[in-house]
Formats: sequence, structure tokens, C-alpha cells
Amino acid sequence: MNGNPCARRLARRSKTALLVVALAVLLVQTLIVWNFSSLDSAGGDRGARTPAERAAEEGRPAGAAREGGRSTQAAGGTSEHGCVCGFQTIRRFTRLLSSQDIYRSHRPKEKPPQDSNNNENSVPKDFDTIDSNSNLGARSKHAKHKLDRAKAQSMLGKSAVHGRGHAHNHTFGSKPQRQVPTVSAALQGSNQDPPSQQVEKMAVELPTGSELRKEQPQCEISGKEAISALSRAKSRGCRQQIAQVYCKHKERALMPEKVPRYCPMEGKANVNVQWDENPGDASHPTPVRIAFVLVVHGRASRQFQRLFKAIYHTSHYYYIHVDQRSSYLHREVLSLATQYPNVRVTPWRMSTIWGGASLLNMYLQSMEDLLKMADWSWDFFINLSAADYPIRTNDQLVAFLSKYRNMNFIKSHGRDNTRFIRKQGLDRLFFECDTHMWRLGDRKIPEGIAVDGGSDWFLVSRPFVDYVVNSQDELVSSMKRFYAYTLLPAESFFHTVLENSAHCQTMVDNNLRLTNWNRKLGCKCQYKHIVDWCGCSPNDFKPSDLPRFQQASRPTFFARKFEASVSQEIINQLDSYLFGAYPSGTPSLQAYWENIYEQQTDGLASLSDSAASHYSAFARMGLTRAAGSLQGNPSDSSCRYTALGHPGSVHLYFLSDQFQGYLVRHAATNHASTQPESLETWVTPRDHFTLAKPPHPNNRLQHIQVGTDWDPKERIFRNWGGLVGPEDEPVAVQRWSRSQSNLTATIVWIDPTNVIAATYDILVDTSTEVTHYRPPLTLPLRPGVWTLRVLHHWNPLGQTSFVVAPVELHRQQPLQQEDALRLHGGPARNSYMEQSFHGLNPVLRLPVSLGAVEEAEANAGLTGAPLRRWLHGLLEGHWSAADVCSMGPSACPVMQRCRLTAWSSASPDPKSELKPPREDGRIR
Repeated sequence: MNGNPCARRLARRSKTALLVVALAVLLVQTLIVWNFSSLDSAGGDRGARTPAERAAEEGRPAGAAREGGRSTQAAGGTSEHGCVCGFQTIRRFTRLLSSQDIYRSHRPKEKPPQDSNNNENSVPKDFDTIDSNSNLGARSKHAKHKLDRAKAQSMLGKSAVHGRGHAHNHTFGSKPQRQVPTVSAALQGSNQDPPSQQVEKMAVELPTGSELRKEQPQCEISGKEAISALSRAKSRGCRQQIAQVYCKHKERALMPEKVPRYCPMEGKANVNVQWDENPGDASHPTPVRIAFVLVVHGRASRQFQRLFKAIYHTSHYYYIHVDQRSSYLHREVLSLATQYPNVRVTPWRMSTIWGGASLLNMYLQSMEDLLKMADWSWDFFINLSAADYPIRTNDQLVAFLSKYRNMNFIKSHGRDNTRFIRKQGLDRLFFECDTHMWRLGDRKIPEGIAVDGGSDWFLVSRPFVDYVVNSQDELVSSMKRFYAYTLLPAESFFHTVLENSAHCQTMVDNNLRLTNWNRKLGCKCQYKHIVDWCGCSPNDFKPSDLPRFQQASRPTFFARKFEASVSQEIINQLDSYLFGAYPSGTPSLQAYWENIYEQQTDGLASLSDSAASHYSAFARMGLTRAAGSLQGNPSDSSCRYTALGHPGSVHLYFLSDQFQGYLVRHAATNHASTQPESLETWVTPRDHFTLAKPPHPNNRLQHIQVGTDWDPKERIFRNWGGLVGPEDEPVAVQRWSRSQSNLTATIVWIDPTNVIAATYDILVDTSTEVTHYRPPLTLPLRPGVWTLRVLHHWNPLGQTSFVVAPVELHRQQPLQQEDALRLHGGPARNSYMEQSFHGLNPVLRLPVSLGAVEEAEANAGLTGAPLRRWLHGLLEGHWSAADVCSMGPSACPVMQRCRLTAWSSASPDPKSELKPPREDGRIR
């Protein structure tokens, strides 16, 4: 059948018309996606503009640089995978229409403003709505909740906790392939979940042997926050406890509902105390004696020793708790305690976390211990951390407290109690396990009392301590129950008990401290990895803050925070102000050392493979220096060494508040004597930052750094010197001068084979001083020398280079070839992001070097000695061995003793050395 010719022609025309329409619709869709993807989001700390708006603002054609492009993973925002797909579709279309590629830039998103009107460590906003300076985007609310619910069901099934209805047992054993990083479930908060009525209920059968319940009741876990916690908890025991606490709370058997108030007065006491700069000796009764409870963690042993020297007196007592995870510091504190009869270390240790119930437990246990010490007769309890320092002398403190010996000094939040409860999360149920504070739902404040709170640093009298520890009345027992499931309990428990007890009229709203709050920098939600909430932390004092101590109008005896690795100079100034300057010529006054690794207390397993590889390479660099610059006769082997094992210890070295490098102590065998020696090598970093030449007009760029462990509060890298390995996620930081106009900067990351790993825009407004961003690069990073460029309108402003160092070890064992190829071969398909930036190579004048590619591929399989040589060659371009010394006698005739140098961790440090007390009872 031939059919009607007209019909055939009509059919052909219809098909053509449909094809044209389809193509038109597809083109319109891609243009819409293109237009959407060109919406800019901010970089660093500031806002953003669309490409057209930026072009108008900066006086250039709208399409001049073709930049913009919403990021595949925006800073603190959600992933816009649709934009990536849209860009890829557009690129295919534009290749048909034009030979020129469209370049789009990956751009971070603006951070929401921080609420700064909070107290001490209290929360600025809810955990779920705060950007913690992370540029990893959250999942959508619905998808995230479905994941939490499914994972919780799986976890509960593993914990012998059974589900009902739709609660199936899913297993999440396999790890998804990593493309673009997303916020892990451990950091997700419940406000990302759908409304509670959409949550599928699960029945929970409590396990046997429960510490909280011996019976086995069942309850439905329907709370989205509890489901989220169950999905994220790692250990079976923690999941069981979460379920138990939730069910007990649901049965109204966990929290007290009404608590009696024993204070005879209405409202809060307002005792006014005065500070007399020149008190007369006759006006004071018998001097009080103080029990100092020192709560310390970390590794800053020398700073702690300076604090101890400043507050020590033979008339007082010192009870020291060292965090369970701080083994090195615990060893140093035990050694200190043996030198003084009025110093003791807690025989027990807790892993206290920020905001956790463990901190309150630690204080209550310390108080109970002190009350039981019959040989210690004390009048006041003071808690201090290693980040505190006195701003008045012990004599002044004793004179003041002797005048007000029955008072309790504790700082309250202010007048708005409703706001405090909300900000502090007191109306939420929390539970601590797995070294994490889990949020499990809402709760009610007990009736009958006034809840108070503020700072968790206080100074209280012995009668009140005895009341808190030993009283069995309903107020104390109920408050211990209530605060066992409370966020930041130490910031509210003592306040609430004091204000509602018979001791209420002894309350002084002043904790005698000066705290360095900078809400803009300090409220970065930096504890989200351990607490389901957002909080603030004080900043470190700097030398410019010294007048604040001298001009304090209210009674103030201590200040915080101090950190010698950030600024030791302010501690030196304050020390001289209180006790007088050290004699002229005293060594090491401007030097500071801080241990970051000790093999005896930490073990090799405490180090990442990257850190261990760096430290071993640094030690070998010292041996090379000994054999070279210290060598006299080339035929003489007395200064030639062979390394033995892994480094024994590593210190940070600072001079005049500037990082000077790493001090690596290691063992080596001398070739001449064949005897092992203990050496210490000092390696210093080299800065490869350069400004563009010729200088760019109005270039505000001052410096570029790349590293890991960026601290946005102090604006420093805690990974000093920027040690980066293949599995690390580096951050780029730019420092700027202020200006009269905004600037849009483009940041470009280039790997050792000239592959453009990432590019994004950052808006630098007139007042911006620091911008930072971590691009979501697919790991592993290719080892070698990377380049980071900063451009404006594709004109260079400056650049730096940094090393991604290959690792010698994998899980503390020598690297095998299979692991080497996986860790050192770069990302899959040589693509660091979903978006390809290959088209930018001509713009940036980056030639594709086949030789570099072949060399990288060959290096990826290296192990053993060739791998060590490759690592050494990479590091020696960015680090240099400044000196090397011997801890003891050496066969090398020109090797100096470490204790005689000015830089070694074994050199004299009088400001931190502890001596026996003088006749006046003091050390300092």
C-alpha cells in the first residue's frame, strides 16, 4: 500500500515540526538552567553578585570573563547538582553553536550572620540552622530524614531493638563512592527533618542488662531528633542508652516536674562587693585558703607550668584533672605533682567534652574528693583551665576573699530568662555517650524554681560546695537529675541551685573573671562534631589587650583565654606586670615550645600516615645536613648517620610569636662509631607566595596560604606549616588589605600535571581582611607540587605553591604497591570535581605536559627507598633543615649539644621551669 501522497507529506512535515519544537524546548530548558546556574553565591565571608551585576559594578562588559556558576557544593549551603548537569548540557550545545568554551566558576556561598548576643559558651542559634564555617552542603530535608530513619532502623535492628510497621532492617555496610563531599549524618540536625507528623514511628524493645532499667518495656521512638541520634551513634551501647533515655523520658520518669525553692527571698540576690586597691592589713580577718581545681587538656605543658607558677603558694591547695585523652600532659602533670606536697592529681580521669554532662560530673567528683581530704583545710573552690592566667596576685585575691569569705561568686546571664533558656537549650533533652552530646527532643523546665545560668567558671565557698555534694534535699537531688541530661550543665547547675537554695543571699553576680569575647569570630559553631548544638568560644588575648587588664573596674582576678602558640607575648607582658621582669639576659624569653607528638605516651597510631611520613622525612633531612654542612673531610664518616625507626618526639617551635618550624627528635646510628645517638632536627618552612609582576593596580592581596585544620576563630592553621597528604582536604586562605571598593577574585587550584582541580569566585568587600574556602575535591589528591593562583578578571594578583606529600606508611605499616597506586594515582578519571575546567588551560597558559603526566604515573607506584627519595625531593623545595643537634655525646666532632642551643626543645626555658618555693611561699 502506497497510501495518500498528501498524507505522507503531511506526516513528514509533522515530524519535522515536532523535531523543531522539541529542539526549541530543549534549548529553552538549557538556557533556563544556564541562567539559573549563573546565579552567584558568596565566597569566604561575604556576599555575591550575578555576572551581569558584577560586570556593571566593576565597569566591564557583562560577558567579559564568562565567570559565575553556582558551586557544585556551596559554602554552608546545599549541593546544586542540577546546575552541574545544566552546565554540561549547555557545554554540549555551545560546542555545536560555537568553537569557544563557556567558562564557569565554582563559587562558595555567603555565610549567614552570627547572633552575638549570647553568654559564655551559650548557643547563638539552633544547631541545624548554623553554618559552622563548613562549605559542605546539607542534604535536602526530606532526603536527609529518610536516610536518618532508615539508618536508625538498621542500627536498632543490630542492637536487638525491633521496629514496627515500615521500620525495615536496612544495612548500611558499604561506603558510597565519594564524588562531592556532603555533610555527614553525624553533623546533621533535626531541623533538617520533615514535620513530626511525617515521621514513621518505631517500636523499641529495650535490651536486658540496662543500667537505666532492669525491666524490658517498649516505647515508640517517634521523635525525629532521637531517630537522628540513633542513626548517627556508632556503638551499640550508646544506641541502647539513647533508646533507654528516650523511652524513660516519654514515660515521664526521667525529669523532675516540680522542684521546691528554699530561698527565703523573692528574685535574685544583688550583693554589691567592692575592690580596694590598697586594703589595710588590720581590716581583714584570718586569710582564707583556696582549693584550685585545674581542669586541663591538650599538650601545652609549658604554658600550664607558667600558670601554675603564677598561682602557686604554699598556703593553698591544687587539685588537677587531666583529660583522659591527654596522656602526654598527664605524664608531665604527674611529674609536677611529685615536687609539691600541696598538689595532687585526680586518681580518676574523664573525657570531658564541650557542653557535655561529663564536665559537671568531673566538678562534682572533684568537690567530693576535696571535702574528704582531711589534711586539706580550705575555704574557697576555684576552677581554672590551662588557658587562664591571673591578672592580680594571690595576695590580692586572698585579701579580697577574706573580706567576703561567705560569698559565692558566679556570673549570671542577665535578665532575659526566657531567651537564655532557649539559647542554652535548657528546654531540650540531651544525653552524652560515645564522647558526643546527643539531642533527643524537647522537655519542660521544672515548676517551682527559677532557672539561672551563665559562665561555667566560678568561685564558691566551702559551705555551698558541701551543700551541693552532700545535701539530700529535693532541690539538689532533682537538679542533679535534671542537669544529667542538659547541654552545658556546668553553666547552669550551680547557678540554679544557689539561687533557689537557702544560700541564695550569698550570691554575687561576678565570677571575678575577664573573658575575651569576640562574637563575630568566636561563634563559628565549631563544636558540631561533638555536640548537636551551636556554641561560642572566647578568643585569645593579644598584646594590644594589656590595658584591659589594668583598667578593669569591677573586682577581677583572672582572665581567659591565653594561648602561647597564638601569642606568648601577652603572657610575658602580664607576667612582668604582676611579678616584675625577668633579669636581663635570661634565655628563651621570646621562645616557646609545644609538644605535638611523643612516642612513649601517644604511639605511632596516634599520627596520621601523612604526619608520620612528614616527620620521618624531616628527620632524614637533618641527617643529610649533618653529613653535608657539618662534614669536614669528605672521606670522614664521623658525621654520617643512618636513621633508626620512627621519630621519638616532635615539638612546635615559636620565636617572638612567629612559627619557626618543627623540632623532630629521632635516633640514628653514627657510621664512625656504629653507636646510636639521639638527635634533634630543626626544619623550617619556605614561603612560596609571590605577588604578580608587574603589580596589578589596586591589588589588595597580601598573602595566600594553603593547609588543613583552619581555625576561623583565631584565623590560623592548626596544622602548622601546612602538611598536606593525598587524603587531606586542604583550605585556601587569602589575606587582604582594606579598600574603598569591592573586588571579585577568582581562585584556581592546579595539580602537578597542570590539571585544573577547581576554580571559584570570592567577593572581597571593602572591609574584608581574610577569606577562606575548602573546595570539595575528590580524593586522593595527586602528590607533587600544586599551585594556587588568585586572579581578578583573569589577570593574576598572586600565587603560591604547596606540596601534597606522598605517604610512606599505610595504617602504620610500610606502603605496599597496591596501596601506593591507589593513594598516589590521583582521583578517578583524573577529575577532582564533577565539573571539568580543562577549557581554562589556554586562558591560564597551562600547557598539557605529557612528560609530567608520565612522571606522575611512574611515581604513583613507588615504594621503599625510591618513594623516600621522591618524598625528600618534594619536601626539600618547601622545607629546609636549619640545624641539627645531639641530645648526648656525639661521635661527630662538630655536632653541638641540644641543651647548649637557643632553638632545641632541650635548651633552657627559665620562664616555664619549676623550682622549690621561696621563703614567701611563692615560685614566681
